[in-house]
Amino acid sequence: MAISPKSSLILLLILTILTSTASSFTAGIVSDLYSLQSHFPSGVIHLNDTLIHRIFSSGDRSFYLIIFFDAIPLRHKPESNLKSIKAEFDLIAKSFLINNHSSSLSKIFFCDIEFTESQKEFLRFGVQSLPNVRIVPPDANVSNSDSIPMEVGEYSTLAESMAEFIEFKTGITIGKIHHPPILSKTQLGFLITGFLIWMPFMTRKVLAGNTLFHNKRVWMFGTLFVYFFSVSGSMFILIRRIPLFIVDRKDPNKAIFFYKGNGMQFGFECISVGFLFTIVGLLLAFITRIIVKMKDSMVQRATMISALIVSFWAVREVVILNHWKTGYAVYAYLPSSWYT
Repeated sequence: MAISPKSSLILLLILTILTSTASSFTAGIVSDLYSLQSHFPSGVIHLNDTLIHRIFSSGDRSFYLIIFFDAIPLRHKPESNLKSIKAEFDLIAKSFLINNHSSSLSKIFFCDIEFTESQKEFLRFGVQSLPNVRIVPPDANVSNSDSIPMEVGEYSTLAESMAEFIEFKTGITIGKIHHPPILSKTQLGFLITGFLIWMPFMTRKVLAGNTLFHNKRVWMFGTLFVYFFSVSGSMFILIRRIPLFIVDRKDPNKAIFFYKGNGMQFGFECISVGFLFTIVGLLLAFITRIIVKMKDSMVQRATMISALIVSFWAVREVVILNHWKTGYAVYAYLPSSWYT
């Protein structure tokens, strides 16, 4: 049966009204979210059940949601890193507002959800552990399968890593991460004022030669510290956050200080090697600076032999430890002419 021109016109008019209503409703959501950003200093919109229902019932969406799942009670636990990661997330959102213009700001919105306020949304997204950050693409439903989870670790460049992941998944440029200054303007002002007050007293002490930098014991201690810090691999321990020791899984009352194998080492191993090398370094300084000035030849020789024996023992312990860990033995080299 053919449709009359009048019916076709009415049907076209209804479809036009529905389409314009849906688009205006979606545009209303975008403008509301855009205005909500100004109410939060970092630009992270705080979501609740009502706002989430309105966002996901708006039909076709043209923007991404970057949602941080938060829980206030966990922030007070000293072992939780949730607060620091939330600060990095806020830094990304604030940097995005600074770097981009209005057309890009309507394509992505940074949000957070608090567990005690929206437990239902945590279950919908399948969030079972914190910290958790998810990217919700346009036209995605509120479910675990439609959102993109982001692996969040504990790194020095966490904000940069998260921003790169967001740019890769959304195709939207975040831009430069604007880290806050180490000192605020007030703190910097107090520091400069204190420095100016302290300068005259410090100048007087420098001219009189009565400072820590004029004390040779301070320089000797600093040299010894730098030497131990270098030979013990303490920088490696700090960067990799290596534990000094671990508790034996088979016997909780037993601690493991040395690990056999070159794939892993504990901080106690590095400290032991650094202590042995420091002994050798101190004995070398003792030989070159003190023993050579002894007037009694017998005492000088006895002290020299004792220092060499202790140095040989310290180096031998390091070689034994290296052989035990790696399986590679160290042999003394003898010229071939000695054998003939």
